[in-house]
Amino acid sequence: MVIELILGGARSGKSRYTQQRAILLASDKDCQVVYVATAQKTDSEMASRIERHQQDRPATWQVEEVPLALGEWFQQAEQLPEQVILVDCLTLWLNNQLYHFPKQNFEALFEQLIKQLVASKHHILLVANEVGLGVIPIGEVSRRFVDLAGWLNQAMATSADSVTFIVAGLPMPLKESL
Repeated sequence: MVIELILGGARSGKSRYTQQRAILLASDKDCQVVYVATAQKTDSEMASRIERHQQDRPATWQVEEVPLALGEWFQQAEQLPEQVILVDCLTLWLNNQLYHFPKQNFEALFEQLIKQLVASKHHILLVANEVGLGVIPIGEVSRRFVDLAGWLNQAMATSADSVTFIVAGLPMPLKESL
């Protein structure tokens, strides 16, 4: 089990970097890549973003759409042979959770997901947005989202074997224990 967390802002190059990393790892391990997509087509702009991601990734990858039940999906994925699993992205998964289940215990949700990730036999690449570098947003829901995203990223970084921050397409290693 290896967990790599790749963080960055919007259009930082984090997805491209992570896809390249997945291709390299799958080649080295002689295994397949499973791409776990968390985005949902909520409007035409999001549909365009999803389409761009679909065009950018290899057609040979297995794609799983998991907008909400990520922990449960990882529990079921333990039945698969060892794979490279790329989750893009944790921030959209969090957004989906906040939209559908705003009153849930997010700390418990994060702990449950991390428990599943740490128990996994797969090499896991997690993409997440660093949303807390800008101004404090106007509106209670937006501030709550930024806070939850920060806490999720901190919890993932603590459990991850490596953490890389992408800025302008350039990887900056923050934690290396591979």
